[in-house]
Amino acid sequence: MPRGDKSSYTDKQKRNAEHIEESEKDQGRSEAAAERIAWATVNKQDGGGKKSGSARKTATRTTKASATKKAAVKKTAARKAATKAAPGKATKKTVKKTAKKAAEKTAAKTAVKKTIKKAAKKTVAKQATRKAASTTAARTPAKKTATTGARKRVAGKA
Repeated sequence: MPRGDKSSYTDKQKRNAEHIEESEKDQGRSEAAAERIAWATVNKQDGGGKKSGSARKTATRTTKASATKKAAVKKTAARKAATKAAPGKATKKTVKKTAKKAAEKTAAKTAVKKTIKKAAKKTVAKQATRKAASTTAARTPAKKTATTGARKRVAGKA
């Protein structure tokens, strides 16, 4: 069969190519470019001529649906193999449990840190009040003695 022979295409494919060719001409393409684009589009859609004897390869041609189906099968097979190969590998439930425990631990740690900070603030405040009280207590007797001493001096002079 010579190159460019369209005998292996079905009537539907030929009609589709004619329709595409007309559309391309309407868009301003030349006759040759429009024909080339039309047949390239038909080949892309159908994988070539569909009549018997067209020597088209059916094994290599895959549609979107079958490709996605194959990908899904591969994923499930990979998951099964992973679970069989690594029995210690975590499942979704165990991952969720572990994450929940970790969150609880961090929450507990932050609560402990907060209580420690509060206790530290209280102790600092207590120490400050003690210090202030001791300072005022130390000053008070000195003032009293000074005032009493001044009184005594005044009383002694009088």
